[in-house]
Amino acid sequence: MSMDILEIARVQVLEEGRGLSADQALRCLELPDDRLSELLALAHEVRMKWCGPEVEVEGIISLKTGGCPEDCHFCSQSGQFTSPVRSVWLDIPSLVRSAVETAATGATEFCIVAAVRGPDQRLMDQVREGVKAIHQAVEINVACSLGMLTQGQVDELAEMGVHRYNHNLETARSHFGHVVTTHTWDERWQTCEMVRAAGMELCCGGIIGMGETREQRAEFAGQLGELGPDEVPLNFLNPRPGTPFESYPLVEGREALKTIATFRLALPRTILRYSGGRELTLGDMGTRDGMLGGINAIIIGNYLTTLGRDAESDLALLDELKMPIKALSKAL
Repeated sequence: MSMDILEIARVQVLEEGRGLSADQALRCLELPDDRLSELLALAHEVRMKWCGPEVEVEGIISLKTGGCPEDCHFCSQSGQFTSPVRSVWLDIPSLVRSAVETAATGATEFCIVAAVRGPDQRLMDQVREGVKAIHQAVEINVACSLGMLTQGQVDELAEMGVHRYNHNLETARSHFGHVVTTHTWDERWQTCEMVRAAGMELCCGGIIGMGETREQRAEFAGQLGELGPDEVPLNFLNPRPGTPFESYPLVEGREALKTIATFRLALPRTILRYSGGRELTLGDMGTRDGMLGGINAIIIGNYLTTLGRDAESDLALLDELKMPIKALSKAL
């Protein structure tokens, strides 16, 4: 009889700080529901030991919305689908105002996002202007999510003072072709490796509930463990009208919580961030359970094309749980 996976994880992850492998992660995902509280408790212990009680708070803003040429099947910003999102550019004063409002909540991260395959020179110029204006107006770390990059663009973003770059792998390599056909998983991986090599922090996660199997969720956790990003945002699919995934069901709450805890055990030292879809998949009580099951970062307010959870509710929950908001790094 094989040793219980949570006993293995207690030694390997909690005591030694080594994340679960893909095979071990699958065993956690396959635990019966009556062991969910035990799994969540262990994940919380791991988070507290290797990350501490602080929670990193982030706001995001879309600099360029809609009209993306890629066919990511979950995304209403693709120009290939009939979803109602249309191309819009945000001006620099609006970008700065949003950054100031985000910082006022206590957030330390502000991420500028653009719906593109990769940035052209016009976008890079706007990002440069926006990053400079934000840093002049408010003390906050600026992150970017601008799609796939060239080496020159990576170097340029690092030189601008971009603190962290987000580029999600989205799902397991074996499932990626069912989600996107206009570029490859390996192209995304290459951008992630260049970002790390340039000295920026790497934010890389994905979306749960896009038709992947439990085995593929475990595969994804293992692949993220191999990549070693500084932050992993965990999204749960919010099916958007007009996209190929519009009729997909929401991830069931207990399954979502198992996934959160398992990813914490696979990534013991990583910032694990609540992102899109949690307000639908988990609701208020599930959101609380996830904060006590491995999550140590949140995006507050709205997401790019969907409404998020009320920022005041999230901040009140952190206060209730006595989880302090992470202070701004002085290395700006």
